[in-house]
Amino acid sequence: MRTLFFLILFTFSAAVFSQNTEKVTATYTYYAPEHISQAEAKRIALDRAKITAIADAFGTIVTQSNTNVVSVQNGKAEERFFSLGGSEVKGEWIETLQDPVYDIRYEGDMLVVSVEVTGRIREIVGAGIDFTAKVLRNGVEPKFESTEFRSGDDLFLYFKSPVDGFLTVYLLDETSGDVFCLLPYRASGEGAYRIEHDKPYVLFSSKHELNNPGDVDEYHMTCSSDKEYNDVYVIFSPNHFAKANANESMSETLPRQLSFENYQKWLAKLRKKDKDACVKKIEIQISQ
Repeated sequence: MRTLFFLILFTFSAAVFSQNTEKVTATYTYYAPEHISQAEAKRIALDRAKITAIADAFGTIVTQSNTNVVSVQNGKAEERFFSLGGSEVKGEWIETLQDPVYDIRYEGDMLVVSVEVTGRIREIVGAGIDFTAKVLRNGVEPKFESTEFRSGDDLFLYFKSPVDGFLTVYLLDETSGDVFCLLPYRASGEGAYRIEHDKPYVLFSSKHELNNPGDVDEYHMTCSSDKEYNDVYVIFSPNHFAKANANESMSETLPRQLSFENYQKWLAKLRKKDKDACVKKIEIQISQ
């Protein structure tokens, strides 16, 4: 009887996970304002195509909160009413199966970018892990959070999780197409960086590393053109996992690196096997 119960449970679990993963083809047309560059317009169109596909497949969660605030100034009471609304898609983009296809044109003076991309998406059933990850510029406190850098600026990451787990951080250089492994540190010999619950971390700063400050890799942003775009991927799971198999850089000043294609394959494999793995993508820009 016990064996039969296990087989039934296993079959049911496999069916649930297979139902919650879908292959989709997403399209989107973005009409860019004057101040948006072609590279940024392509990025926005691709992101919105993915979000639209997830929303169409799994729907959205709409939130609404109302607040009354009463303040007293010079003996007079003033009441103000705030209403905050928003929506979030009920799924996530797991992997891109084919290179996006873009159609770039102008309608009058307006840049128009259309994109089609095929990938695999997964429905979000649970609440997930509500961790905090902030990219910091030239400072180690959360108030230094920024997504806009200049060449020569220092890069730090603030991280905090409500549960124990393991963390890796990658950076995609959109100009070269290379992905760099920022964490775990090169000298640590670990597959992932260990995180203790409710403990704030400032990463990429040797002054804030309590265990092995000599292992810390510190990063300074560089820019070879007027403006470049990078994506920081923060990957966290309560389950142990190991970083992607990357190559040592030819330069001592650069972290381990791999192609974006190999990085995507590794990340897709991780997310398929570990339903608790969470990924936060933070887009940053660097200018001269």
